[in-house]
Amino acid sequence: MRKMENVKYVISAIIGAFFSFFGILAVPLALLIPCNLIDYFTGLRAAKIRGEKITSEISINGIYKKVTMYILIFVGFGIDCMISYVTGTLHIEMKFPLLFAAIVASWLVINELISITENCEVIGVTIPVLAPVLKYIKKKIETVTDVDPEKTENEDKPEGE
Repeated sequence: MRKMENVKYVISAIIGAFFSFFGILAVPLALLIPCNLIDYFTGLRAAKIRGEKITSEISINGIYKKVTMYILIFVGFGIDCMISYVTGTLHIEMKFPLLFAAIVASWLVINELISITENCEVIGVTIPVLAPVLKYIKKKIETVTDVDPEKTENEDKPEGE
């Protein structure tokens, strides 16, 4: 009984440290990790049902893709660090210190959830409302973060140029 209690304390401490360390980024990361695993395994099953050959090369490429997702979150984190550094140097207060990393992680979670629903459809389990809602949320994130370079360049030029 005492051993089980110690395990609970250790798990609680790990979860608390995770959420404390990652802050606003903790929830998207906590969702992304199981989504990666579920997508990987539902993808394997869907590929088998579609009659696709599953090779170790295909599997390792899938794992590389999942690892690359975390690299992209790190890139977002790097952008956040630079913005924080610059705004701190200029004495400007930042309300959301991990904004870009959180946006990237949230977008990746939505992508993984869409992929899981697509895999489940191939497997034979469908809930019609999930895929459209997830695609709508993804589109909203893409719309909010859409930056058109031509639009930005034209806005910077004085009229008549």
